[in-house]
Amino acid sequence: MEASLDEERLAARLVSFFGGIALFLACIGLYGVTAQGVLRRTREIGVRMALGARRRDILGMILRETALLLCAGLLLGLPLSYPASRAISSQLFGLGAGDIFSFIIAVAMLAAVMALAGFLPARRASRVDPIVALRDE
Repeated sequence: MEASLDEERLAARLVSFFGGIALFLACIGLYGVTAQGVLRRTREIGVRMALGARRRDILGMILRETALLLCAGLLLGLPLSYPASRAISSQLFGLGAGDIFSFIIAVAMLAAVMALAGFLPARRASRVDPIVALRDE
């Protein structure tokens, strides 16, 4: 019995490994896009700070924009994920096509990644010196 499941175990490990790599690359991509967007807005952030915006305001502005991107992605992705899970349901051992726990875990992981991808550039942006940002070109 043990030997008959070796092939399935190997396939499950490979899929898990490549899924982890895909998640890691997605995290790097989300961070890169958010950081580049903040970097391009350095002058605007400097003007806002020169006009009296507090660090908390800048941090909140960028985190709100990141949360908006997360909501847009979830609104597009969740309705498409159910039919996709039904299409591969024969490969999901021990899970149903509409396993709500898996969807909740995926949404929680995406939210955590987006929070981190938004917080790090937002923190850096909130520390911008207005004079340096205004001179930057």
